[in-house]
Amino acid sequence: FRAAWKEAGHKREPRVSVSRSIFALVDDRDRAYFGGSDSQDHFGYIEADTRAVFGRTYAAEPDVLIEQLKQDDAITEADTLLLTVPNQLGVDYCAHAIEAILKHVAPALGWR
Repeated sequence: FRAAWKEAGHKREPRVSVSRSIFALVDDRDRAYFGGSDSQDHFGYIEADTRAVFGRTYAAEPDVLIEQLKQDDAITEADTLLLTVPNQLGVDYCAHAIEAILKHVAPALGWR
C-alpha cells in the first residue's frame, strides 16, 4: 500500500489503521468467553456486492498472544491499531479486556 501510495504521486505519508479482536486470557472469564475462538480470517459481505475480509480473533495467554501478534504483518505495519471490543458483554468486561491488553501485551510490543 505504501509503495503504491508513493507511486501515485502523493506527497504526504499515508496513515494505515488495522482493526483486530484481541483478548489476553488472564482469568477464567476470558477463557470462558474467548478460549475456544476460531483464529482464522473470515470472509463475508458488507453489502450485496462488496466482499470483505474480517480478520481473525486473537485470544491466548499474554506470552503466546505477544508472539502471535508479532507475526501479523498488518499490525506491525499499521500506524493505528483499533481494538474491537464486544460491547454486549457490558462496560465492566470491556474495561477489563482493554486493561488486560494495556497491562499484559502492549508494553512487550512497544505499543503506546
